[in-house]
Amino acid sequence: MVAAFGLASTWFFAIQFLTHERLRRRLVVVPGGRALTMGAIRGVDVIPLHEPDPSRLGAGAIIADFQMDLPREWEAFIARAVVDGYPVYHAKQIVESLTGKVEIGTLADNIFGSALPLLFYAKLKRLIDLAGVVALAPVFLPTIAVAALLIKLDSPGTAFFSQKRVGYRGRLFTIHKLRTMHVGAQLQSQFTMAADGRITLVGAFLRKFRIDELPQIWNIARGEMSWIGPRPEAVALADEYESSIPFYSFRHVLRPGITGWAQVNQGNVAELAAATEKLQFDFYYIKHFSPWLDMLIAAKTIRTVLTGFGAR
Repeated sequence: MVAAFGLASTWFFAIQFLTHERLRRRLVVVPGGRALTMGAIRGVDVIPLHEPDPSRLGAGAIIADFQMDLPREWEAFIARAVVDGYPVYHAKQIVESLTGKVEIGTLADNIFGSALPLLFYAKLKRLIDLAGVVALAPVFLPTIAVAALLIKLDSPGTAFFSQKRVGYRGRLFTIHKLRTMHVGAQLQSQFTMAADGRITLVGAFLRKFRIDELPQIWNIARGEMSWIGPRPEAVALADEYESSIPFYSFRHVLRPGITGWAQVNQGNVAELAAATEKLQFDFYYIKHFSPWLDMLIAAKTIRTVLTGFGAR
């Protein structure tokens, strides 16, 4: 049964990857509110409606912003669609589903009670994390040792890099990574740019295939991190977000992870605007926290590691 479940899950994920870029969704959009933003989503054909014409039913899923007061004729049009069996979606929910992000500016629209992570799965996930540490330590520890030796041969300084980060429930902890920059270079900027001159020759390889993150297996064993979750931010950057984004601290409701929804969709970020978008991915992960989403992230992480997607 376990093997069949694993095979079926792998098959469905493979089909999703193969068809994601080829399939285009058709959406019939009722004018007004957030529905007006549907046209900016990639891979979607938007059919704007100018009048509540019943003949347009069946042309695609119907999207409307239910938080705005719709005229009576549009309400009747939507009711007719539901009765006739056509799919009708709230614009906010469909935008989140298609982009994998939750808009930070509209986070107050979410009911935090319904957005809280599944507590049972959160506890079960801790056991899964520990099992993963036991299973993967024999592979990761020799890899870390070889990488540390190469770092020492490539540039002067220690093989490891440690930094204070903000983690689970806002607690500070020390994250451990293999050093990929020249000693002292990390203090120059919070962000790493493409072709950054601070990165060593060996460091570029380690970053591309995310090998520099492997020492965080120690943080997982200590309960400070998880395999999958929002990436922990440096203290200075977390303080900046805390002062400018009202709901920023909500991302600390889960243990931070080595990989996460933002990393497999966006990669590493290099400027504040992209970092803000990363938070939108993080909030989506928290809102839809589940074993199924973790399985999808794990599958995408394999692609990320093999292709070097988003590395800087």
